[in-house]
Amino acid sequence: MDTTAKATATTKQEILAAYEYRHATKVFDSSRKISEEDFGFILETGRLSPSSFGFEPWKFVIVQSMDIREKLLPYAWGAQKQLPTASHFMLILARLPRDMAADSEYIQGMMRDVQNLPPEIAGGKQKVYDVFLKSDFGLEGNERAIFEWGARQTYLALGNMMTAAAQIGIDSCPIEGFDKAKIEQVLTEEGIMDPAHFGIACMAAFGYRVNEPRGKTRQTAGQVVQWV
Repeated sequence: MDTTAKATATTKQEILAAYEYRHATKVFDSSRKISEEDFGFILETGRLSPSSFGFEPWKFVIVQSMDIREKLLPYAWGAQKQLPTASHFMLILARLPRDMAADSEYIQGMMRDVQNLPPEIAGGKQKVYDVFLKSDFGLEGNERAIFEWGARQTYLALGNMMTAAAQIGIDSCPIEGFDKAKIEQVLTEEGIMDPAHFGIACMAAFGYRVNEPRGKTRQTAGQVVQWV
């Protein structure tokens, strides 16, 4: 086996080991904090994640204030143990339908200022995207469906951040167990979220485990993979 092949095999083993290591951590060691450098690395993997049309309909809010965490706690039944103990607690926000329309200021700005598309290319992409929303995915007129489509994009970033964390020995837990309306109310009242442009998609806790998990349980490859 040549050097390149050996390096590739090692990388594969390391990646699979990270997936075996990762589990939905319920209780973290509150005395251990993730370093600024390590969490910056995790955030960068989220920022660099793919999204449909490259429109990045997300915002990552890191809640380090214990006062804010306590205000979220009554409405986050799935984070009762994680909110008080996690080193870093993240709220992932998704853009609302008004921002995801093909002619919205946000989409136009993304194409012009972030993707640096020439006007004629941006115009063509806008037309394709508009057809996608209206016909291909049939989202037009269904605001909840449009929001959920945007929220699905945020899960790409979430998955990458959790995997990156596991690869450097940091634990995580994705969380959907919360009252969406109440959480958004708290975030709005605290001036953290602009309700005209964002809604909460999910939460994620990061830190270091207290207890070792039981063995990982998954369906077999034969049960979830189909070749045609």
